[in-house]
Amino acid sequence: MFTLSSLGGAGTVTGSKHLLTNGSKRILIDCGLFQGLKNLRDLNWTPLSIAPSSLDAVVLTHAHLDHSGYLPKLVREGFRGPIFATSATCDVAELILKDSGHLQEKDADYANRKGFSKHKPALPLYGVRDAERALELFQALPFGKPIELPGGAVLTFRYAGHILGAAIADIAWSGKRIVFSGDLGRYDDSVLPDPEAVPDADYVVVESTYGNRIHQPGDPTELLGVVIERTVQRGGTVVIPAFAVGRAQSLLYHLWKLKTAGRLSNIPVYLDSPMAINATDLLHAHRKDHRLIPEICDAICKIATYTREVEESKAITASRYPKVVISASGMATGGRVLHHLKVFAPDPKNTVLFSGFQAAGTRGRAMLQGAKEINVHGEWIPVRAGVEDLGPLSAHADANELMRWLTGFRRKPTQTFIVHGEDEAAEALRVRIGRELSWNASVPRQEQVFDL
Repeated sequence: MFTLSSLGGAGTVTGSKHLLTNGSKRILIDCGLFQGLKNLRDLNWTPLSIAPSSLDAVVLTHAHLDHSGYLPKLVREGFRGPIFATSATCDVAELILKDSGHLQEKDADYANRKGFSKHKPALPLYGVRDAERALELFQALPFGKPIELPGGAVLTFRYAGHILGAAIADIAWSGKRIVFSGDLGRYDDSVLPDPEAVPDADYVVVESTYGNRIHQPGDPTELLGVVIERTVQRGGTVVIPAFAVGRAQSLLYHLWKLKTAGRLSNIPVYLDSPMAINATDLLHAHRKDHRLIPEICDAICKIATYTREVEESKAITASRYPKVVISASGMATGGRVLHHLKVFAPDPKNTVLFSGFQAAGTRGRAMLQGAKEINVHGEWIPVRAGVEDLGPLSAHADANELMRWLTGFRRKPTQTFIVHGEDEAAEALRVRIGRELSWNASVPRQEQVFDL
């Protein structure tokens, strides 16, 4: 029996885990953490419905935590097979998974010292050593070359855009072709390639993060410049919670364009995220995976002041002069950006600028929905700063772009499965696929099994 089921990423934008079972062989596509709402985060502690040791391989479309962050736990609980990813994804995952393990340990230690955890003692979901063990299982594969996996499946990675190294996973197995979109990026992005068209599939598994939304039109460089200049004119600071991998580097590109045009010439820019700094360095190592020529790549990497040390980060927070601060995490769920929000969010001179999707249950979603205060480190912080969302800076394809990618298939798939989206977004995309393409499309439930 050949089946598909989702162990995560069904009805939510996080925790992506899609299982292909062919007889006794099992391949997991993506292995992400649940994030956002507490009932979702609690699922990270619930054992998988299958034994990790029963998996023959994992295919990783890209390194963001909601697609890769459960891998150390999977290995901790018995998985010993190969993890296949593109070369750039292998490098990015090393940054993200080690950082995640470190933060898990740090958060557990902080909870124990402050005594606010219900668990005695509070334990990390996994630690740095677990992340290192997972990384030992990674095998780098090139784009565009079919590679045979354990059990006889043949995998071809295709460009997805979105972040450095992100791939569409095209899997041929037992006479069927199943294509997993992973997270699709934007068309005509300044930094990353367009999502690659796939000519043929029997089954398509497509994300729906923005399945019910269209990004606002406009030049992202110009829109970013207007927000910064308006904030600076009133003596304020722009704080940009940004995903350390992907958004941070794109923001540097747009800031470089603004400065090259003679704008923001006296406004300091800080990249206050050690992981984002390291990820920016990877642009040099994987120049074939993005659009930037070496000269521009060098230039954008020099546009900001990089702050690795905690004391340097504190100095940024202490400064009241106008500036731009890019800091992780992108949904304001943790990291150094929280310290900046504690200081800058209460002052109406300042602006908090979001440039990516904000999941339900995150501080970012709450602020965009008009929250007047946010809880940071157990303290309620008033939000009086301006809060803005620049859709054109998003790394995710919107509904029109998702449909554009789907129209690249030359024949009608037998079935399309809509995953990695909140209920309204996934349902809106399902209806649109049926109306405009006349395809059979469904929104899987968690653990629902489909015969292929």
